[in-house]
Amino acid sequence: MPHDFLAEFPVPSHLLPTRLRELLTPVGLSAAEMVEASARFDADEAAPETEHAYMVMAVVPEEKALDQLSALRGTMLVAESTPVIRDKGNCESFNPTIAGNDYVVASWGSGSSYTYNLAEKVWMALGLTPRCLGNQEQRLVYDDLSVPNFDIADGEVSAEFHWNSSRNIRWRIRNDYLRDYLWLRGAVGVRTFYYQRPLADCAELRGLMAGSAHTCIGSKDDWFEVDIREHDGKLLLQVWAAVIAVSCDRCIAPSADGLTWPGIAGPVTHASADAWLASPTVYLDDRFLERYEQNMHYNSLPHEYFGQWLCNPSYKGQWAFSECRRVGRNLIAVPLRELYKPKPDAEILHAYSWAISPADAQARGLAGEHVPSKTQRLLTQLLNLGDNLAKLGQVAGIAKTPAEWVGFERAKLDYSGWAAYGQLGRLAQVAPLDMTQQAFLSRCKSLHEIWQRIPDGLLRQLVRAAGAPKDKTQSLKSLKLLEVLLNITQRLDAKHEQASALLSDTEPEGWNERNTSLALLFLNNDLRISDAHESVAQAIATLEKMGFEVASLNSGYGLALDFVFDGVIRSFESVNQAIGGLLAR
Repeated sequence: MPHDFLAEFPVPSHLLPTRLRELLTPVGLSAAEMVEASARFDADEAAPETEHAYMVMAVVPEEKALDQLSALRGTMLVAESTPVIRDKGNCESFNPTIAGNDYVVASWGSGSSYTYNLAEKVWMALGLTPRCLGNQEQRLVYDDLSVPNFDIADGEVSAEFHWNSSRNIRWRIRNDYLRDYLWLRGAVGVRTFYYQRPLADCAELRGLMAGSAHTCIGSKDDWFEVDIREHDGKLLLQVWAAVIAVSCDRCIAPSADGLTWPGIAGPVTHASADAWLASPTVYLDDRFLERYEQNMHYNSLPHEYFGQWLCNPSYKGQWAFSECRRVGRNLIAVPLRELYKPKPDAEILHAYSWAISPADAQARGLAGEHVPSKTQRLLTQLLNLGDNLAKLGQVAGIAKTPAEWVGFERAKLDYSGWAAYGQLGRLAQVAPLDMTQQAFLSRCKSLHEIWQRIPDGLLRQLVRAAGAPKDKTQSLKSLKLLEVLLNITQRLDAKHEQASALLSDTEPEGWNERNTSLALLFLNNDLRISDAHESVAQAIATLEKMGFEVASLNSGYGLALDFVFDGVIRSFESVNQAIGGLLAR
């Protein structure tokens, strides 16, 4: 049976302040709980009740812990002051400890200044990496970058004391990591502390004082010493104690063994998954990817491989998913054997949380087009547009490369894939059918930014070479200039002209007319503005006029995104077809 320190404490628990009760209570087995491992707490002097709590946690061998409590009792710092410098080597055995035991947080004080840090043995044994938060915070945060898990331990670096403390200090470490360390050491975490606070005068406390103005409870061999005395019309409670706060028991780690996957009979373990030669397929909702797409520490870029789109999230060479294949509008198909290949169980459990049955996958449809495919189709049109504009520009004496026209370079894409252009990955992120209006508008803005790389100045030179008036084109932007170019080239293509016919000193007929082929490009621009000015209703009305069933928006904006995306692609197909017709002759 675990030791019940709260029950053994001489002052009844219902009289104890919350902070003292917490100091006397052992820590449970909740993995995510942040356990206080060191503290220097001085309540605001202006508060109605001043309160002080100074605590450190010692790492004590499990079998010796109860016997050492009295020796550990009331320690407030690992080290105080500094060794006296006298002769060479007079401190060769300098080894800060808490009564001969290791500690979780290194704490040092001189009476006027105090400094803290996670003990070297702790962060080295657990493989943690520090981050420093500066400015007014001056805190250290430790992460486990092998997984990754962040904010495993944290605390303030230092404080000063001159009549009053400059700030409170509090160091915490996540329960599962602390218990892993204690388990490795075969030790328990002993919380040793000093506590002080005035309490209201009451009969129960007076009973402990036995009619005296001052009493001290506890011997030198006890794990506690309690001092109660009259002070400023109240009773001042002081406590020096050492309690076993964290046992040498590990938190129960979540395991991927024993999961029952939809469509697969019986529980699955790492061993059974690895034994499959022809592994069954598991279907995941593609929102499985959001965890990785929205965190810069992961790589989650989709890529095309022999006609199939793969999306294999990975983490800095530490681990990776494999053979995750995009199917349908919002589905991922992956062999179960691949899911269980080496990676943290937490990642397999994350995939499991998005698993759906084969019947549900069939009902959703396995043949729809997903957003990465749409993004690639758009990129293909932009690359073709770059080639066409570069060739057409040469006719007009504008010597620019395709990349200078559209902002994308084929060689870079061939070498690095989408990693060469981060905006492609952002555009291709998960877009569920039930996406919110705000998410839809944000994606429309990303879509606009992709093709907005086309320089206004180069387009303006090109349409002026075709005869468009200089004064009337001076203020036009890329979208309208692209429409002017399409009007001119479509008319020339309809007459079966060659590219050289582009050059003209005469104002082209109908050069400034609206062209329905670019209607979705203009709508995309309006939706981008809607994101800024909240004029969404007008844009939705335009969607309806173009044939989109706006009643579907009640279920989300995913289909609206498909409509806009496909329309933008068709717009660039129209431009490429018109210019390509001229260049082909």
